[in-house]
Amino acid sequence: MTRLVREIKEEQEKHLSPFAARSHDSRGRMLPEKECTVRTIFERDAGRIIFSMEFRRLRHKTQVFFDPQNDHICTRMEHVIYVNYIANTIGRALGLNPDLIQAIALGHDLGHAPFGHSGERMLDACIKKSDPSLYFKHELHSLRVVDKLSEHKDRHGINLSFEARDGIASHCGETYSEYEMTPNRLKHEQDLISDACQHGMPATLEGCVVRIADKIAYVGRDIEDAARAGIMEFEDIPAAIRNTLGATNGQIINTLVNDIIEHSAGQDAIILSPEHGLAMEDLLRENVARIYRSDKIKRYENMVKNVTEGLYEVLIVAGTDLEKLKTSKQRTFRDFATFIENHPCPTDSLAQQVIDYIAGMTDSFATKSFEDVYWF
Repeated sequence: MTRLVREIKEEQEKHLSPFAARSHDSRGRMLPEKECTVRTIFERDAGRIIFSMEFRRLRHKTQVFFDPQNDHICTRMEHVIYVNYIANTIGRALGLNPDLIQAIALGHDLGHAPFGHSGERMLDACIKKSDPSLYFKHELHSLRVVDKLSEHKDRHGINLSFEARDGIASHCGETYSEYEMTPNRLKHEQDLISDACQHGMPATLEGCVVRIADKIAYVGRDIEDAARAGIMEFEDIPAAIRNTLGATNGQIINTLVNDIIEHSAGQDAIILSPEHGLAMEDLLRENVARIYRSDKIKRYENMVKNVTEGLYEVLIVAGTDLEKLKTSKQRTFRDFATFIENHPCPTDSLAQQVIDYIAGMTDSFATKSFEDVYWF
């Protein structure tokens, strides 16, 4: 009998680093499935993410600058592609599993809100008004998307492997002072959410690679966009940082990638040297001060607050009367009624369902929905 292609691929994985994740050793899916004859479990994970509706919407979701009309401004879709490329460059040099890296990288921001981190903060503030015990974090909402909200073969949830789900929930690209990441290989299914809330480490080295690549992907790229927006130039980076990391996005990426490969080779950890780790941390904090807290971004955030808060407040009230929603003359109310009727978690609070609905919107759809409700 001819060997299955998947089995040949699994055999090839034996040549990976001893610290790499192997598809044959995966902890599996929440719902058992018949194996594919061609693709490994991690390859199937990546395919399900790529073909999901949530992945398609990333091209119209903010990275830093909201609803950009300039084709040269980075979107959330481009960001995850950059993360995938950088993480795989590092991972292949270290002998890690490229299929798992791809699945985590492409899926890590599936649950991001419209309008980037500004939208994320506003949705978190909104849901806390209804229930202080609830929260919105894009890492955990990405896990919620792949586990419950996304659709696959006429059912909700795309049923990814434990390793992919863990990497998605634990990617946390906003922890700036991490220079060494050792995987938490003892993590259990029940630890995924609590561990991610505390910014705990992923269970695999592949997850750690994506976590560091997330920061590398945006630290210099955001400066490129800021330059186009007239906010910051690479020449504004302090000389000490430029001398250590480089003076362009490409130089910064090359420096950090080479440093990680050099210091992580043969280690069960992803390691950035203290010199380059501190320089990257300093540059990330420069971006916070010069870009993310700039007057122009603050102006945008006022708009984001108005749109997200406005949508939440009107839907949390309108959602109490489903029949009235279904017969409304306004498209937004009718669409929300359909969303509630098809929601995979009908026992969830209305507040959670409203958050799920808004978080799935693109920048432009959120803006149009706001205008549909508030403009006469």
